[in-house]
Amino acid sequence: MGKAVADISISLDGYVTAPGVDLSHGLGIDGEPVHAWVLEEPRSDVDEQVVARSFEQTGAVVMGRRLFDIVDGPHGWSDEVGYGHDQDQALSPPCFVLTHEPPAHVRLTERFRFVTEGMAAAVEQAAAAAGDKDVVVMGGADVIDQALAAGVVQELRIHLSPVLFGGGTRLFELTGRMALVQREVTVSPRATHLTYDVVRAG
Repeated sequence: MGKAVADISISLDGYVTAPGVDLSHGLGIDGEPVHAWVLEEPRSDVDEQVVARSFEQTGAVVMGRRLFDIVDGPHGWSDEVGYGHDQDQALSPPCFVLTHEPPAHVRLTERFRFVTEGMAAAVEQAAAAAGDKDVVVMGGADVIDQALAAGVVQELRIHLSPVLFGGGTRLFELTGRMALVQREVTVSPRATHLTYDVVRAG
């Protein structure tokens, strides 16, 4: 059985988006630099390895409703671009969307399943679908915070991007104090990739 992983990119001043998030600006106004390590070409060898390894190890994804509304919107994912960005979308894992109410319309119907019973149920259902692979909780920030606070993830991956937003959507607003063990640090020109074991709240 795989593990549950919280995985997200963040600015140096602690924001996962710039200000001005809406359906047309999923990362906020000019927020793309936080994901430059994925979006900009050519990718460094380090960044390419991080993307490919994560995609290969992921058996299912958990996301929040707001993130779903963006990636399933008109400027979101497509048949060619989705989880893992430009990885082979024929192999894309199923996405479990944490929501109070499933949407009336879903554009990419094959990719999404909706969970209304809460975070623990979403991770449990995703783990059943993932088999021996990992469950990745990919956001947004409030969903990452909920997963950490609920104690349902064993690993935290932070992709620290060299940009200051000065505002936007902050991470770690709900988690409180938590012990982590730093396990891996990998550096590229566009990001520092940090992996932590989540030990306990304390």
